[in-house]
Amino acid sequence: MNIGMIGSGNVATVLSRLIVSKNHKVVQVMSRNIQNAAVLAEEVGAPFTNLEGIPDPSADIFIVALSDNALVNGWRPTGFRGKQVVHTAGSVSIDALKNWTDKYGVLYPLQSLRREMKAIPEIPLLIDASDENMLHQLQLLAYSISRSVERAGDEKRLKLHTAAVVVNNFTNHLFEMAEAFCKKENVDFGMLVPLIIETATRIQYVSPAIVQTGPAVRNDVHTIERHLALLKEYPQLYKVYVQLTESIRSRK
Repeated sequence: MNIGMIGSGNVATVLSRLIVSKNHKVVQVMSRNIQNAAVLAEEVGAPFTNLEGIPDPSADIFIVALSDNALVNGWRPTGFRGKQVVHTAGSVSIDALKNWTDKYGVLYPLQSLRREMKAIPEIPLLIDASDENMLHQLQLLAYSISRSVERAGDEKRLKLHTAAVVVNNFTNHLFEMAEAFCKKENVDFGMLVPLIIETATRIQYVSPAIVQTGPAVRNDVHTIERHLALLKEYPQLYKVYVQLTESIRSRK
């Protein structure tokens, strides 16, 4: 397929690389950041323009990889009537594209994507479409670039996006806090990396509820109190430790 990419950030960059690697063609990059557009366009061998440019008529589908705010409150596009357009947002309604065209949909990559990635990870795709013909076209694209594709309406995508924030953004923030603690206390955060990998790996096969370990599960009050004493100089981490300990203790 010929793909028009609208956006030049992390999601647009990784999806463009994936699309090209699966023998599709990016025929145009459109972006408000013309410098980023030029970099991405050169990488995938496509022309580029700003958001006021004319959409390439040869594109079979346009993928809108813009921020949620830009989709809902930002750019008001022209020139897409009659064209197939999908956005990549997890928590934005499919109807955000109603004013673009009558052929619209969603192609949401349920993955944390960074342009600096050396390799493209597995990317589950949640898709939806305004009609069955559009859905069929979107399925052809989605199944050609991912082994995991599922149709999901606005409500289901929002639920999975919420869960994704917990398992990705929140856990990464905990890593950040732990790293800062280790640096301040002159211990090697790198020693924790195998533990992080093992924790993430095991839940591919076993429910997290079954493999929960630690002093909160054991009700090891002595260890908890020692940890909290150490964390008194780190009020934010202290608060998180208390809240998560209480949450684990109260689980049914």
